[in-house]
Amino acid sequence: MTDTLVADRPSAAGPSFADMANAIRALAMDAVEKAKSGHPGMPMGMADVATVLFTRFMHLNPADSAWPDRDRFVLSAGHGSMLQYALHYLIGYPDMPIEQLEKFRQLGSHTAGHPEYGHALGIETTTGPLGQGVATAVGMALAERMMNARYGDDLVDHYTYVIAGDGCLMEGISHEAIDLAGHLKLGKLILFWDDNHISIDGATSLSTSTDQIARFKAAGWNTVRVNGHDEKEIEAAIAKARAQSDKPWLIACNTIIGYGAPNRAGTAKAHGEALGAEEIAGARQKLNWPHTPFVVPAPVLNEWRKAAARGAAAQENWVARLAASGKAAAFNAQVSGVLPAAAEAALKELIAKQVEEKPKIASRKASEIALAAINAATDVTIGGSADLTHSNLTITKGMESVRPGSFGGRYIHYGVREMGMAAAMNGMALHGGFIPYGGTFLIFADYARGAIRLSALMGIRVIYVLTHDSIGLGEDGPTHQPVEILASLRALPNMLVFRPCDAVETSESWAVALAEKAAPSSLALSRQALTPLRTEASKENLTAKGAYVLREADGKRDVTLLATGSEVEIAVAAAHELAMEGIKAAVVSMPCWELFDRQSEAYRREVLGTAPRVGVEAALRFGWDRWLGERSAFIGMKGFGASAPAPDLYKHFGITAEAVAAAAKSLIS
Repeated sequence: MTDTLVADRPSAAGPSFADMANAIRALAMDAVEKAKSGHPGMPMGMADVATVLFTRFMHLNPADSAWPDRDRFVLSAGHGSMLQYALHYLIGYPDMPIEQLEKFRQLGSHTAGHPEYGHALGIETTTGPLGQGVATAVGMALAERMMNARYGDDLVDHYTYVIAGDGCLMEGISHEAIDLAGHLKLGKLILFWDDNHISIDGATSLSTSTDQIARFKAAGWNTVRVNGHDEKEIEAAIAKARAQSDKPWLIACNTIIGYGAPNRAGTAKAHGEALGAEEIAGARQKLNWPHTPFVVPAPVLNEWRKAAARGAAAQENWVARLAASGKAAAFNAQVSGVLPAAAEAALKELIAKQVEEKPKIASRKASEIALAAINAATDVTIGGSADLTHSNLTITKGMESVRPGSFGGRYIHYGVREMGMAAAMNGMALHGGFIPYGGTFLIFADYARGAIRLSALMGIRVIYVLTHDSIGLGEDGPTHQPVEILASLRALPNMLVFRPCDAVETSESWAVALAEKAAPSSLALSRQALTPLRTEASKENLTAKGAYVLREADGKRDVTLLATGSEVEIAVAAAHELAMEGIKAAVVSMPCWELFDRQSEAYRREVLGTAPRVGVEAALRFGWDRWLGERSAFIGMKGFGASAPAPDLYKHFGITAEAVAAAAKSLIS
C-alpha cells in the first residue's frame, strides 16, 4: 500500500528549491566539462522536474537499492546520464560519492556515458538507444500490476517513472510501447516528456510536427502539460497522476535545454558537448551558484538526503506489512529469481518420456509440450507472442490472458509489436518476480534487434521463442526464411542461441534457458516435423554442453559431420550412406555454439576430432568456419530462399544427405 505522501519541501531557513535544482545543474555541467564529453543540456533542463519527483514523491532507499516495492525510475533519454548520477550522489547511494562524478565517462567508473544496468546501484535498466527506456518501463509497470494481482496493495504498490526526450518519442518503438501501455491501462506508469523542442540537428521542427498530446490521448493515456521550471505545476501534475491511476500518464514538460547557460540555453549547442569554462562561469552567475566545481553546500546536500530517509521509512513500513501478511515465504521465493525445483523435475520427467516414446514432431511443437510441463510446475513463467500465438505455440493449457485493467493472467498478447514485446520482457525481467518468454518468427528477430541486444548487454533472463527457423517453413518464401538471422544472433555477446534437432534437445534447451540467470536465450524452432534422434537415455543434459557426438564412427573417423536443428537428421542419413561405402563418419549435433565455446579445449577437441569436417545448416555459412577448419565443406544456403514446399526447397538448394555425403567424399579422396 502506498505510504502517505510527505512533501519534503525546503524550509524557509533552509536551501531554496532553486538551490536544490541548481545542485543538479552544476554537477552536470562540471562533470561534462571535466570529461570534455557528455550531454549537459537535458540534465540542466529537467533539473526542476527531477527535484520535485525525487524529493517529494519517489520511494527509494539507497541503502537497499533492490527493495522490491521501491519506485522505479527510468532515464529513457540516457544521454542525459549526469541527471541520474547527480541524483544518486545527492540522495546518497553508497557507490556514488563525488569522486565518481569527477570520473564521469572514464574507464572503470560507475558513471558511464549512458546509464548501465549493473554498473551502479539504482540503475534499473540500461538506456541510451532512444525509446528503449520507455518500452522497458512498460514491462516494469506491467510486472508491478501482475505482482499486485497476486499479492495485493499491501505488498506491491509502486510507480514506474520515466523521463523521455523528443528523440525517444520519434523512435518507432515508442509507438509500440505507448499503444500497449494505454491498451492495458497501466495506471502506475508516469512518463515525463522533456519537451524542449531541440534535437542534435537543431529545432525539432526540422523533422517532426507530431502533436504528442493528441498521440498519447489516442493511445489511451491521460495527459497534462506543465511549465517544466515551475515547481508548483510539476508537483500538482504528479499528484494528480498518482491520484487518478485509471490510465498511464504523460506529463509534457515545457523546458529550456541547458537552462541557466547564458548563451547556449535553448540551443542545440547545449545538447551534446561541454559548455566551456566561460559559459559555465556565466551559468554560475545566472543561477546564483557561486560554489566551486563539484561542491554542494552541506545544507543543500542534507536537504537532498531527506529523500533517502523518507524512502528508508517507507521500506521499514513495507517490511512490517510483509512480515504480517502470511505471504512472505511465497513472495520472497518469487522475487528471488530461483527457478522452482518442480519445473526442473518436470522437464527431466518429460525428457525421459520423449526418449521412450520418440515423437516425430516439429521443434516448435516440442517447445509447446515443454512449456506445458514448465507452466504446470511453476507460475513464475509469463508467456506471450507478437500476434503469432498459435504459430509459435507459446500458450499452454490453463493460461489466462492479461487484459486491460485485469492482470491476474500469465499470457500477454503483445500484438504486432516485436521490439515492443522484447523491451517489455526486458522490463519484466528487470522488475523481478517473473521469467518472461515471448514468441515470433525467427525472421522477425531483426525487428526486435535493439531490445534483444539490450537483453544480452544487461545479462538478464529473457527467453525468445523464434519459430519457423529456416527454408523449412516453405511456402511463405524468402521474405520469411531467415537465412542470415542465426548468424546475427550468434554474433551477439552473451546470447545463448539454441537450434535443437528433436524433442529431447528442445526440452533440454528449455532446461538450460530457464537455469541461465545471467544471459538471454533464443530458441530457433522448426515448423516441420523432425525425426527423433536422441533415442537413448542420458544421465546429463547433453544440450548443456553445446555440442556432442550424437553418432560416433565405427573406428577411427574419416570425416566428421556437424549440424544443427533440422539438418542433424540429414547428417545422420549421410553418415549411413557413407558407412555403406566403408567411410567412417561421426555426427556431431551442435544445438548451442555458445555453450560449446564454454567447454574445455580438451572436450572441444574430442567432439570435433581431427578428421575433415562438413557443416550442415539451412542457413548461410557465416560463422561456421570457426568450427570447420581448413579441410572442410559447408552444405547450406548461399543466398535467399524461395517459395515452395519445404522438401522441394531442400532439394532445390542442395541441402540433402546425398550432397553431404558427396562433400565428405571430396574431402577424403
